[in-house]
Amino acid sequence: MRLLSTLITLAVLGSGAYWVIQNKPEYKVKALEMLSTGSFHTLEARYTAKQIMEAQKRDLIKTSRHSYADPTVKFYPYLLLEVKYTNKDHQTGEGIILWDLIDGEMVINTKNWDKTHGFADCINSSTERYEFKILNLIALNGGKLDREGLSRALKIENNVLDAWIDSCRKKKLIVQSGNSYRLHLQEPKLNVLPETVLHDRLATKSYKGAERLSRRYSSSQVRRIAESAFGNDFAIRSTIDVFLPVYSITVQNPDESMHTSYWNAVNGKPLPQTSFIH
Repeated sequence: MRLLSTLITLAVLGSGAYWVIQNKPEYKVKALEMLSTGSFHTLEARYTAKQIMEAQKRDLIKTSRHSYADPTVKFYPYLLLEVKYTNKDHQTGEGIILWDLIDGEMVINTKNWDKTHGFADCINSSTERYEFKILNLIALNGGKLDREGLSRALKIENNVLDAWIDSCRKKKLIVQSGNSYRLHLQEPKLNVLPETVLHDRLATKSYKGAERLSRRYSSSQVRRIAESAFGNDFAIRSTIDVFLPVYSITVQNPDESMHTSYWNAVNGKPLPQTSFIH
């Protein structure tokens, strides 16, 4: 009888929270916080907001009439993949990939937060493994390659090659430039080792009071594009959700307007404003 009473109470609480989320958007965040328990994984912050504000004061506080507002911290969603692959020396490599779930790009090195450029376009266009063969060959050849070079490297029938090229062109992944094809990206960066140089440790953070940004890309989309991009020998052993702590630092201007910038708590560097437009 006690068990039945407990189950009924939980059902009422659950349905009540669902009603609040659906009908009272202003209470959605609070309702979700009430339902969330435990902790989540984050990269360990190496810098505090105060340290960054002090280090950047000369650039951010232009005059004595400018002033800092209280900083806030938000948590930016990433996927951490444990992977194995075959490297250029035909040896098996094992490592970790850190993949941004908002901009769709892979982090190459967490020290300078260098990233790929082009994987988001590939996710958006559902790029297939055979299309990546075209993209990777062009990337390996400095971003530009003619049809003869593609044919020589791929060793496939002409009609198949034409179909692959046409598919890449229709998806706006490549464009023809004279007698050659080039990647349809400004400063593309796709030809990378499938491993992030990770300088940082993982930590845990309580759900309570932690503002986590919503993701634009799903874990399954990232898994699919990584498996398509990195070849037959690439394998994903496991994945976990990880969050990057990011400080919002706001300066109040003399005219009472506000300017907000975003700072990576791991390396103390600024993040582009476009990272938060989604």
